[in-house]
Amino acid sequence: MENKPIVTPRLAATVMLLRDSGDGMEVFMIVRHQKSEFAGGALVFPGGRVDAEDHDIAADATVFASQPGVGAEAAALRVAAIRETFEECGVLLARARGESVLVSAQRLREIEAAHRLAMTRRERTFGAMLAAENLVLAPETMTHFAHWITPEHVPKRFDTHFFLAAAPQDQIALHDGHEAVDSIWITPHGAVERSKAGTYTLVFPTEMNLQKLGRQRLSGAAIEVARSSRVVTVVPKRERQDTGSRLMRLPLEADYGGELFEVTNPPSLATP
Repeated sequence: MENKPIVTPRLAATVMLLRDSGDGMEVFMIVRHQKSEFAGGALVFPGGRVDAEDHDIAADATVFASQPGVGAEAAALRVAAIRETFEECGVLLARARGESVLVSAQRLREIEAAHRLAMTRRERTFGAMLAAENLVLAPETMTHFAHWITPEHVPKRFDTHFFLAAAPQDQIALHDGHEAVDSIWITPHGAVERSKAGTYTLVFPTEMNLQKLGRQRLSGAAIEVARSSRVVTVVPKRERQDTGSRLMRLPLEADYGGELFEVTNPPSLATP
């Protein structure tokens, strides 16, 4: 049998928006539309593929301030993360040109009313919105948390980078009603437990990153730990037990608390 060619993974970014509540740290999550290209019906973090324009914006010093140690591809990932967060949940990690604070809730409502629907319909680009509103991005608000690549044998592959960001206090996160049909602020532990109870479906990388995030009770601590930690690329390797159980092997140095993990969600949702 002829071996099928290995599919090149699509570069993608996702954002874990954090806030603190009486129950501890919560993360904002959305439920993808059943007809979504990937993980239809699953509870996920806002995010998506890197577009060609994301690279152009990242290279524009008037819109995207360069950061030490962040190369061109990493910069484009951060642009995509900010864009997807705005498109999918209405949170904008940007500021007016010359200002030091992020856009206010009132200003965001004006920007959203003028541009968000047109952007989700692909009638307007992110770059056009930034130019029209004289905005610059705030990539420094995000911290690199994880990097997962879909295994080679999977026909639809993603090269996904996860970022942490403290949710702006006066901005309200809400799903877009198109790609996402529901949304929730939830503790990492609560999301995992509700998945086990059958309330939500979690893809394997989402579940593993929720468990890792949940080691910290407050968002500030989670971000500080991530800043001081090395991100190790994870390419899960499937292993099947004689009992029929499906296992995923992860690199121990990626710090997920072990190497072998049982996959309980559907096989199609086992990898990013």
